[in-house]
Amino acid sequence: MNITWMGTATFAVESKGQRILFDPYMELQGGDVPGDLDKLKTYDTVFVTHCHFDHLSLMPELLEDKNATLFCTGQCCETLEGFLDDCSNIVQVEAGRSYRLTLPRDDKTASASDGSITIDVIRGRHIDFKLRYAPQTLSLWRMLRYAPNLPYLIWANKTFRENGEIVAYQIHAEGRRIMILGSLALDDNTEYPHDMDVLVLPYQGNNDLPACAREVLSRLRPRSVVLSHFDNSFPPMSRNVDLRPLRKLMEEEFPLIKVVKPTPFKEIQIL
Repeated sequence: MNITWMGTATFAVESKGQRILFDPYMELQGGDVPGDLDKLKTYDTVFVTHCHFDHLSLMPELLEDKNATLFCTGQCCETLEGFLDDCSNIVQVEAGRSYRLTLPRDDKTASASDGSITIDVIRGRHIDFKLRYAPQTLSLWRMLRYAPNLPYLIWANKTFRENGEIVAYQIHAEGRRIMILGSLALDDNTEYPHDMDVLVLPYQGNNDLPACAREVLSRLRPRSVVLSHFDNSFPPMSRNVDLRPLRKLMEEEFPLIKVVKPTPFKEIQIL
């Protein structure tokens, strides 16, 4: 089984002939990881964790040819109804449900050893924004430098609202478990699985990220962590995150958890 980071929160998971895309997004002008729309369109199964623009805004374009099936929250479904005439290929997910994906019976690449992928839907929570820290990201210099992005960002933030609906996905495949979080926070009233093989950890959202990471890691206790969302993907609202405080936290409090900073479009093999 392989996972591949494509910038921001976008990950592809591939296992035994199945290819699943999570939270597809294309960076804005000045972003760090220019995406490949044609490549994203090759995925016919897509899962989205929540309705913010950097997770959902690309879906109308990916769904326009009706070649993909999207699994997402009710709020995402409601938002997409304003963009699509036909939403029949959208599946509304609910926390506590599981979805089993299998290879088509007529897939000639399938063999007796090919199994299914099961994806559990778990209630999540979005990281709390700290408005008092906003000037550190939205500096005048950055606002001027990335001014062409501002009209879109203003529109997108008004249009794509998660309204408290956010989920995490736990993927079961080839005897391994991968959990993909939509944001760096957990729901207080949800009992989460722990000791998963890989936790995909979004690392952006406010200026107390190490404290947020400590809370998540203390509850989930994963065997390894793959970082996401640490890049500058929609400037001037985003920025490259300084990972040194996280590295210090891991060394001091979680020394047994391996942390991987992924390289864009380079597969990570899950053994």
